[in-house]
Amino acid sequence: MKLSDFDFDLPEDLIATRPARPRSSARMLVAEGDRLTDAVVRDLTRWLRPGDRLVLNNTKVIPARLAGVRHRVTPEGPVAAQVELTLTAPQAAGTWRTLAKPLRKLKAGDRLALPEGLGAEVVARDETDAVIRFDRDGAALQAALDAVGHMPLPPYIAAKRKPDAQDRDDYQTIWARHAGAVAAPTASLHFDAPLLAALRDQGVDFTEVTLHVGAGTFLPVKVEDVTTHRMHAEWGEVTPEAAAAIAATKAAGGRVIPVGTTALRLIESAAAGPEGMIAPFRDETDIFIYPGFEFRVADGLITNFHLPQSTLLMLVSALMGRDRMLAAYAHAVAERYRFFSYGDASLLLPAP
Repeated sequence: MKLSDFDFDLPEDLIATRPARPRSSARMLVAEGDRLTDAVVRDLTRWLRPGDRLVLNNTKVIPARLAGVRHRVTPEGPVAAQVELTLTAPQAAGTWRTLAKPLRKLKAGDRLALPEGLGAEVVARDETDAVIRFDRDGAALQAALDAVGHMPLPPYIAAKRKPDAQDRDDYQTIWARHAGAVAAPTASLHFDAPLLAALRDQGVDFTEVTLHVGAGTFLPVKVEDVTTHRMHAEWGEVTPEAAAAIAATKAAGGRVIPVGTTALRLIESAAAGPEGMIAPFRDETDIFIYPGFEFRVADGLITNFHLPQSTLLMLVSALMGRDRMLAAYAHAVAERYRFFSYGDASLLLPAP
């Protein structure tokens, strides 16, 4: 299975830099086996039915992008320089792994002065990122990040414009509860209160799980044989109550449909045991889903349109079939759907 098997041509102007408003007005391509239907997200009530269960990722994106000044004392005297940081994952002992620009200029012991008096120290640095320790933790650190941080927009948006105040709302789901993600579960951004109410009135059930999405979700696949690719690890939790609700839906003949690839990866990780049944889960997962994967929980998926040659395109190809997905993406390009994090949605329902 080659990386080139998951390539397609994408016009640059189809990359969305702002979301649709209202959220549920975004376009939605419905793929039911080989059948494609153009719709909008609020039309989900046409395809979902009583007894179906949507699985929602309730992670909350932290304002993980920071700008400050690096300070170092040298034999020639103190040296200061600008630095940009993007937090990627909390580590043991209160430290954070961090992408930095310029990374090669950082050294262990450097002091970082950030806005509003927030400070940090560089603990270590390797070829890919740095480890830093803030001068505060817990609620105090979260409050400081809320005050001075910027939302960590994906590289393909950040290259076109800087984050602004509007992104504080746009790049956060309406059910975000548990802070820890540095990227949004973007399929969830299409949901608003009226759509949730309409689905509840229709008899659709909801279950929340937590997967803290890391910056590694944007890392490209660099191997031609995709089966040798190694995924980044992300922390997630499926509570006993969530596992029981999902299992009950399966037993009753309802469909379990994750909202987003992060929710899908988590529930399939929670069902990776020898019995193949979903169970409570609280751990890191680096599950890699590509064609040939046997789905044990998910009966469909709501997701956005993904990058060429990405692990997420491989995941949806595993669910629907590679040829079907490439045909769906060709249709989306021809019909000028908007792509990636702030783009349009798809509802993927494999053929029975």
